Amino acid sequence: MFMSNARRLAMAQWDVFSSRALEGNSLAVFFDGHGLSDAEMQSIAKEMNLSETTFIFPRDAETERERGVRVRIFTVQEELPFAGHPTLGTAFALRGESGAKEIVLELNVGRVPIHFENARFEDARAKDAPGQAAFGEMTQIDPVFGMQHDREAVARATGLRVEDFDSSLPIETVSTGLAYTITPLKSLAVSQKLRVDLNRASEYLEKTGGKFLYFVTRETVDPAARLHARMLFYNGEDPATGSAAGCTAAWMVAHGVAEPDERALIEQGMEMRRPSRIFVRAAFQVNPRNGHSDNRVVNVRVGGNAVEVMRGEVFL
Repeated sequence: MFMSNARRLAMAQWDVFSSRALEGNSLAVFFDGHGLSDAEMQSIAKEMNLSETTFIFPRDAETERERGVRVRIFTVQEELPFAGHPTLGTAFALRGESGAKEIVLELNVGRVPIHFENARFEDARAKDAPGQAAFGEMTQIDPVFGMQHDREAVARATGLRVEDFDSSLPIETVSTGLAYTITPLKSLAVSQKLRVDLNRASEYLEKTGGKFLYFVTRETVDPAARLHARMLFYNGEDPATGSAAGCTAAWMVAHGVAEPDERALIEQGMEMRRPSRIFVRAAFQVNPRNGHSDNRVVNVRVGGNAVEVMRGEVFL
């Protein structure tokens, strides 16, 4: 029975990195987190039971123009400094019907701008979703490359075989706000049958500077995709991991999997029947004195579609 003195928290749920409802990665967005304690936000995220839940903290217009809209991101277990699909989905929710070309969020990791393109349909199926913005693209912070890993060590840590990895590409930790260990597999078959000892993997990652493993292979289901990806975590699986995709964009350019500034498609969530389409690109920094690349990867961008599937209130 509803109690009249309960706090009413307005929220919406979005499916991100898809133009169709019931695909992509679901996100709960709470429009005003003022008055909520950290413990309450964590409990609400557990109640939502999604990969992530975001809380918006509205501020005066001048502050938001200068610094962006303040947003915090929670998984079912912890607060994150940055995550991709919550950033993109929250920007879509804030944009609403305004038609704004850009939304800037202030996350724990800093300012993240999201640019919207109404005239382009990067996913042709977006035509099935009238009224939704065609495409949103976030610019992540510049990547930091960590260690390259010994395949035998990673095999021991994950329970995989050494021959399951793609020997032509490095296993490497990269961060654009959250550190992922990009782990290339040799085939789509290996990826589809993936089983990982998450406890041992977590122990290994704690020692080597990564937060999660992000498994990719150059064999894909969709011929238009450049990589097929999976991300196993918290005893489950993530349908779309935009923060990992940004790290992977930097890794792709650094190792010749994609050309600088080429927009490439990463498919994810196929095994979960939550297909997600994540478009990524990155560039090499150009030395202004000679116009040549200095091999430093910059300007990491991650984009896709999003569709609102639910609105409601939570009572506390």
